[in-house]
Amino acid sequence: MAKWDMPESLTKSLAQVLAYEYVNLRVLTEEQGAMRPAGADSWSRKEELGHLIDSAVNNHVRFAAASLQTEFSGPAYEQDGWVRAHGYHEMPWLPLLDSWRQHNELLLRLVKRIPEERLTVPCRIGSAHSVTLRFLIEDYVLHMQHHLDHILSREKVTQYPGAAAGI
Repeated sequence: MAKWDMPESLTKSLAQVLAYEYVNLRVLTEEQGAMRPAGADSWSRKEELGHLIDSAVNNHVRFAAASLQTEFSGPAYEQDGWVRAHGYHEMPWLPLLDSWRQHNELLLRLVKRIPEERLTVPCRIGSAHSVTLRFLIEDYVLHMQHHLDHILSREKVTQYPGAAAGI
């Protein structure tokens, strides 16, 4: 029987991002949430936060399945279509923010329970090359931080390897 206990380093970074950034996002007003920082053709802050909810949902399936299988292969995620389909721009900022937090708290609980020996499970997303479950988890946290940096208009925006890998 596998021990359900993820290495602390992987869960600690996700927990820290959630705790720290929720406070920073909470001070944004409804009007600021509706702004499109990168211009008229870009996502609004609400849409970008919605993208992070979609990312949590997609990765929840990936992480859970990969933790139970010998390998995982799943579809890529059509981010623009999902954001449009949900209509995140029309949603109120604070409930949207709470949804982001709740989805990630559930994901954190899942990640904490993944056995360490499952971190090497090969995972293929869409047509991208295979990576390990550990890579997917680490990349998820960096991807989230990248978008949070953008939402919060930070000068330095975190980069993440999955962008180059097509994940």
